[in-house]
Amino acid sequence: MAKFELKLPKMGESVAEATITNWLKNVGDKIEMDEAVLEIATDKVDSEVPSEVSGVLVEQLFGKDDVVKVGQTIAIIETEGGSSSAENSSVTSSAVEMPIAIAEVTKTINPEVSGAKEAVAPADFSGSDKFFSPLVKNIAQQEGVSVAELESISGSGKDGRVTKDDILNFVKNRTNQPVVAQTVTPVAQPVVQNVQPTTTSAVPVSVNGGDEIVEMDRMRKLISGYMVASVQTSAHVQSFIEVDVTNIVKWRDRVKGAFEKREGEKLTFTPIFMEAVAKALKDFPGMNISVDGEYIIKRKNINLGMAAALPNGNLIVPVIKNADQLNLVGMAKAVNDLGNRAKAGKLKPDDTQGGTYTVTNVGTFGSVFGTPIINQPQVGILALGAIRKVPAVIETPEGDFIGIRQKMFLSHSYDHRVVDGALGGSFVKRVADYLEAWDINRDF
Repeated sequence: MAKFELKLPKMGESVAEATITNWLKNVGDKIEMDEAVLEIATDKVDSEVPSEVSGVLVEQLFGKDDVVKVGQTIAIIETEGGSSSAENSSVTSSAVEMPIAIAEVTKTINPEVSGAKEAVAPADFSGSDKFFSPLVKNIAQQEGVSVAELESISGSGKDGRVTKDDILNFVKNRTNQPVVAQTVTPVAQPVVQNVQPTTTSAVPVSVNGGDEIVEMDRMRKLISGYMVASVQTSAHVQSFIEVDVTNIVKWRDRVKGAFEKREGEKLTFTPIFMEAVAKALKDFPGMNISVDGEYIIKRKNINLGMAAALPNGNLIVPVIKNADQLNLVGMAKAVNDLGNRAKAGKLKPDDTQGGTYTVTNVGTFGSVFGTPIINQPQVGILALGAIRKVPAVIETPEGDFIGIRQKMFLSHSYDHRVVDGALGGSFVKRVADYLEAWDINRDF
């Protein structure tokens, strides 16, 4: 009999820790190789940790809501066979150390990007000497809990760490916010202090007898926090343009059957639009950037985020890495793979990391156009409206006439702090140009 140490695996760039949300196996349970042992949550996505060996779970080193760092041992599994614990430990250690070493090299090569990622972390808690998990920080931000209040909470977790239940109980029992009033109000303004309690108090919500009160789930709370933070961070402005996609519709109708037969994949409009966006980003690299305080980070890779609706109504944004290097077939496979795994809840943390620009298809739900909110720390997001048959003026050498065309709206939201109207408008116009110039005789 040998003992195997199950460690928290590397889960993508910028993910250094995770919160245990649920143990799927109890002590004494038999575990098969690749079978999920526990569920974890990061600030990006939920995931499962599978076992690398077959055996029996003999020890759980962490409990529910505990925060575990990448590479830490989270469980002990007793295996049958002659392999020693030292060998197992060595194999596991090397498996963990390899991605960590790669991450360190990347950090050394590109210090600007590394610094930007650190800067993205909430500045409100940077001055605290105590450790708080991403989940606790998000709840604190959403509930308006200051650093001083957070530090005063007596944690029930491992080593006195504040858990989700600790901060939720604190918020529930909190009757006033004197610390918040002090941080917001200038010291020498007693008059403002007297007014502050009335301005910060929440407006009561009227609830009738037939109303149902449902608490937001974890992902919805995170999405809520991200959206509010994005609006408060970026100066949102929009540009709209109408695009004639008649040639694209005709071409897809003609080739979609052959495409599916040859590639085993359905050909939707999304990869076509993604291809055009990737080309436009190469033409306008000023849209493929991030903002870190007073610094602009020009991204080398074009990684397209693809907003996807989940069955429970929540939203997630998986990322197509190096989208500009994919042909239409590769783009279609990437879109379908990420979309299917998102709906099935099988996305890995790395699938949602590293996006440099985001596309959302509001036309899926019949919307003509929308004004999407930027996915921080990016500076732009494009909304694709529904394709509709509309009357249009068609110009010919013999004169103009009215005809029926397939058209759609593109809605481009961009950060006016670093993207002016000329760049934002030119970018979305370039996407439209690529779509309208589609070759009807093109091979896929």
